[in-house]
Amino acid sequence: MTRDTSQGLSRRAALRRGTALLSEGGIAEAAGDARFLMLGLLGLETRDLLLDGDQSLGADEARRLDAALARRLAGEPVARILGAWEFWGLPFQLAPETLVPRPDTEILVETVLASVPDRTAPLRCLDLGTGSGCILVALLSELRNAFGIGLDRSPSALRVAHHNAVANGVGSRAAFLAGDWCDALRGGFDLVVSNPPYIVQDLIAHLDRDVCQHDPRAALDGGPDGLDAYRRILEGVRARALLAPGGTLLFEIGYDQADAVRALARGAGFADRGLTRDLAGHDRVLAFSLSPGLSSGHTDA
Repeated sequence: MTRDTSQGLSRRAALRRGTALLSEGGIAEAAGDARFLMLGLLGLETRDLLLDGDQSLGADEARRLDAALARRLAGEPVARILGAWEFWGLPFQLAPETLVPRPDTEILVETVLASVPDRTAPLRCLDLGTGSGCILVALLSELRNAFGIGLDRSPSALRVAHHNAVANGVGSRAAFLAGDWCDALRGGFDLVVSNPPYIVQDLIAHLDRDVCQHDPRAALDGGPDGLDAYRRILEGVRARALLAPGGTLLFEIGYDQADAVRALARGAGFADRGLTRDLAGHDRVLAFSLSPGLSSGHTDA
C-alpha cells in the first residue's frame, strides 16, 4: 500500500510514491509529472536526484509535494501547480490569465525566424495577445538587435510578460501595452505575430479537462466560428498601417482553419506567404504579407 505522506521518505522514494499515486489516479504521464513536480517545487535539478537521491525530505518539502500531488490528481495541470513552464528553452512565469506555453507554439517561433534573412537586423516586432510573453521573448532572445511590443487586454498578463522579459535578459528591448488587439497601435512593424484565441465557442466545454477548466477562457474563445480574432487582427493591421514595407504577419491557427484564415486574409488584401505544419503533420502557422500594389491603410473604394 502507498504511504499516506512523503514525510521521512528519501527523494528517490518520494518520487516513486508520487509516480505510483498519479498512475493509480489515471494520470497518463505519471512518471514525468511526478518528476516535474518534485524538481520544480523543491528547487532541485536532475543531478540532485542522481547524486543525493537518498537525502530525506523535510517536513515542509513533504507537505508541499503532497499538496501538489493532490492538486494534480484533481486534474490541475503541472504548469499551473508550479506557476511556471519552459518554452524555447527559457523559463516563463505564469498567471491565471495566461496560457501555458505549448510545444506547438514553438513552430510559430521557428517559422518567424526562418522568415528573417538577417537575424542581426534592427527589426521591430509586435506580438498581439502576448499572454506570458513567451513568443515575443523567444524571438528577442534570437534576434539580438530587435525591439518588440507585446499587447494584451489583461493587466495581470502584462505584468507577468514584463517579468519574463526581464528574467530572460530582453527587458530593455521589450515593451508591453494594454489594448484590444490593434486599437492602441500605430506605425510599421517588420514582424507581426499572434497566437490568438481560435477555439470555436461551443467546443470549449469539450476540450481536455486541463484546458477547459484551467486555461483562461478569453485566451481560448474564438467566437462562434473560431475566427473572430483573425478578423480583428487582419482589419486592424491594414487599417492602422502596422506592417512596414516588406513586413510579415504570422498566425498560429487551429488544425482545420487554414482555408478559412487564408480566405479572410485575401479579402483583407494580404498575400499568402505559406503554411507550416507541426511535428504531427497538422496545419499550424500561416504567413502573410500585403498584396503587391497595396499599402497598409489602403481602403478599396
